[in-house]
Amino acid sequence: MTTLPPPATELSADEARRLALRAQGFLGAPDRRAGVRGVLRHLGAVQLDTISVLARSHELIPYARLGAVGRRTVDEAYWTDTHAFEYWSHAACILPIEEWPHFAFRRRAYRDRPHWNQHLPEGDYDRVIKQLRAEGPLTATDLGGAKKTSEWWDWSGTKVAVERALMYGEVVCVERRGWKRVYDLAERAVPAALLHDDLDDTECLRRLVRLAGQSLGVGTRADIADYHRLKAEQVDAVIADSGLVPVTVQGWGRPAWADPAALETVPRGRHRTTLLSPFDSLVWERARTERLFGFIHRLEAYVPKQKRVHGYFAMPVLAGGRLVGRVDPAREGRTLVAKQVTLDGLKAAPAVAQALVEAARWVDCTDVRVERVETPDLREPLAREVARLLA
Repeated sequence: MTTLPPPATELSADEARRLALRAQGFLGAPDRRAGVRGVLRHLGAVQLDTISVLARSHELIPYARLGAVGRRTVDEAYWTDTHAFEYWSHAACILPIEEWPHFAFRRRAYRDRPHWNQHLPEGDYDRVIKQLRAEGPLTATDLGGAKKTSEWWDWSGTKVAVERALMYGEVVCVERRGWKRVYDLAERAVPAALLHDDLDDTECLRRLVRLAGQSLGVGTRADIADYHRLKAEQVDAVIADSGLVPVTVQGWGRPAWADPAALETVPRGRHRTTLLSPFDSLVWERARTERLFGFIHRLEAYVPKQKRVHGYFAMPVLAGGRLVGRVDPAREGRTLVAKQVTLDGLKAAPAVAQALVEAARWVDCTDVRVERVETPDLREPLAREVARLLA
């Protein structure tokens, strides 16, 4: 079997890119039998976000790898059979339940430091725990109300209490219901064999660094730290014992580490063509995305409308192992609208059209309308290819 160069040697930028694509599930045949749960375990973390254009990000991530998996199937795969839990990783993420013990270091850190600026009225914490014990699982609204006013940041004492209990690990989010967190006591929601904080910080960090390296395939210290939002010094303290091996990557200009199993075979197989959520772990770290793909990607949802370049929720288009464009989508009834499209030349039009049509069918749209294309001469070829695929 052909192998890549041995550890502690040099990889080309192209080899590093292909390692990353395979590690993230975009190169080679997807494991359909493992399904959404397999994607979650393969990635180690699936980011959540409130924005929903075509679908929410945690739905887009398995879709990008598996194709048109049912959206209800996605939620059921995450939240049934005590399969996953939600916690603070790269951001708010869905995590495999077996990783609960390895976030003990973060739960301890939350318990040991002051929290936010929100005032927690005396007795609210104990009241929330008592109510969950008697009635759970419950939303913050069920517990007595999430907000004091209509302002999004103006949490009630109940909401402050239950979120603090979540950070401490006394409470778990067991599902999302209408995007609201549904809370229950960890003692009920987490399997007894996993419900402990016995692992010291070093063991927790070593595990998360190793998992990040496996999910990335190859990465710099900053890449690895960013995956579960660790500090650089935390990575430095454990990386030598993490099982990852040092490599250099041409053009990266900084040390890197790779999953040794990923170095055993050359990545090969079918490339996925798809729209990517801006919160997909393939592209969520912007400096890494530029280094791997030469693609500058910024989420502009929180940028004033008049200052946006590519649109509110511009989704990168992956094809042939490259990022070949981006689409800012919307929906009007059963029409997927490509409000703004950027193409890497005429050669990218068929792949972008394929990604648009597949996404439209996934969200039960029967038509696709292409509006603005950054290079106007490319609008007609793209629209023509879309029409051909819809016919």
